[in-house]
Amino acid sequence: MENQKAYEDLKAAKEAEIAAGQEQIETKTQELANTDEKLAQSKQDLEDTRAALSADEKFLMMLKEKCQMTDQEWEERQKTRQEEMAAVSKALAILSSDDAHDTFTRTFNPAAFVQTAASKSSERRAQASKLLSNVAQKLNNPRLATLAVRVRLDAFTRVKKAIDDMVTQLLKEKEDEIKHKDFCVEEFNTNELQTEKKEREKQDLTAKIEDLELTIKSLTEAIDTLKAEIAEMQVQLKRAGEDREKENKEFQMTVADQRATQKLLTAALNILKGEDI
Repeated sequence: MENQKAYEDLKAAKEAEIAAGQEQIETKTQELANTDEKLAQSKQDLEDTRAALSADEKFLMMLKEKCQMTDQEWEERQKTRQEEMAAVSKALAILSSDDAHDTFTRTFNPAAFVQTAASKSSERRAQASKLLSNVAQKLNNPRLATLAVRVRLDAFTRVKKAIDDMVTQLLKEKEDEIKHKDFCVEEFNTNELQTEKKEREKQDLTAKIEDLELTIKSLTEAIDTLKAEIAEMQVQLKRAGEDREKENKEFQMTVADQRATQKLLTAALNILKGEDI
């Protein structure tokens, strides 16, 4: 009876341990499924982030091609434009002073005007043309070279219009380049911020994936350990049953032997008493 009770207690304890182990397996299996789902979502987020980062990098390459003018080039262009405008302004001043002088002479001294107008005009035109030619050669500027020729050959009104047009064009180019530079700077800054943000997201997702993979590994190992423990407890329970069955068989044999012995002893007692069996 004591052996039977001990077996029943052992069986109940092992079955409770097995049930608890199964419950833990179910819990960890659910955790593993949730972690797998999070891992899949994180990997998809990582792919999306990598795609966005790649798009930003491609856009940056296109932007660099579009905004290839460096700060040094910008300064050089600005300096060149200032020299162009200074040369044009000086040439215009020379021609304007020539025109004013001719007007004054023509008004108050017509005779002197007739004698000196041609030589003065030619001299001033040559001076302005030379000025423009020198600057054009220095800057390797075809527009100034063309303007220098026109100053030497064309009429003053046409030359003045050409100079005004060139000044307007230079101012327009300056305005466009400023707008372009501001656009490039703004786009570079925006792209840089977006790239840094995507890099941080990429690093965070990579760390999250590593953490999830570690969690999956831990849960898998824990589930394997629980399964092994349950298998071991089932083996122990089976062995306990086998031992109990063996003990019961031995007990039954002992009981049978004791009963046979009791029968023999009873028969012997009856003989001793002189009773007929």
